Formats: sequence, structure tokens, C-alpha cells
Amino acid sequence: MSSRSVPFECHWQASRLLLAGYLLALLLAGAAVMISAVPVLFKGGLISLCLAHAAWTLPRRILLSHRSAWSGLRQDDGTWQLFSLERGWQPVQLRRDSLALPVAVILRYRLPGQWFARGLCIARDAMPVDEHRRLRVRLKFSRRRWAAPE
Repeated sequence: MSSRSVPFECHWQASRLLLAGYLLALLLAGAAVMISAVPVLFKGGLISLCLAHAAWTLPRRILLSHRSAWSGLRQDDGTWQLFSLERGWQPVQLRRDSLALPVAVILRYRLPGQWFARGLCIARDAMPVDEHRRLRVRLKFSRRRWAAPE
């Protein structure tokens, strides 16, 4: 399965489960702000921050409608790459805290030249079931999956 001669590539789309989870978390955050005992002006600022976060996150991470949204992953010759319309295929280093669960794949990665790691969630309804399974198996059993891109 992890042979270097067999390239692997998958693409995903927006997930309804991820959207529902994000909107639920946003609603709970808004409710917590509204019932808190802080001045009204401060509540307005916090609600504005929540809405600004949603405006940035929804097109880039949830709906995948922004040009910089990651929508594909491939592995060839031991190198992992992520795809976005804006940047094309970019080499990444997968991090050890990535998770491959039946419900979702939490992919933690670092771009070359950057100090911090980023993450993305690929829910089970974002791609066909067999492709999601293949991605989980590839992430669990591929050789050199934590190696830095060359």
C-alpha cells in the first residue's frame, strides 16, 4: 500500500457535517456572549469578532469557495502535496498529530519555510466513502509520512 511506485491523489468538496458543526459552535459562542455579564458594548465587539471569524473561515475552510482553499492531497515519491486553485500543488510536511478517524481526517501540516503548523478537517461526507477510507489507510501506513518535503 505504501509503495513509492503507486501515487495517491484525492480531492474533496464542501462538507455539510462540517458546516453544521461550525454553525452550531458559532451559535453557542454567540449565546455565551449574550448571556455573559459584560457591558453591551463589549458584547457587540465579541459578536463582531465571531462574525468576522465566520466571514474568513466559511469560504476558506468550510465551503471551499475561496481560491486559497485546500481541496486536494497527493503523495508521490514520498512527498505530500496540497492543492488550491490559487497556489496549485504545494509540498507540505505532515505533522505527527494528524488523525485519521472514520468520521473525519484531521490533517495537520506545515508549509516549507513556516514555523507554525496548520490544520484542516476532511469530514466523511466531503468525498466518496471508499476514497475517504483509502486516505485514512494511506495516512496511517505510508512510509516517511512525517518527512519534510525535499
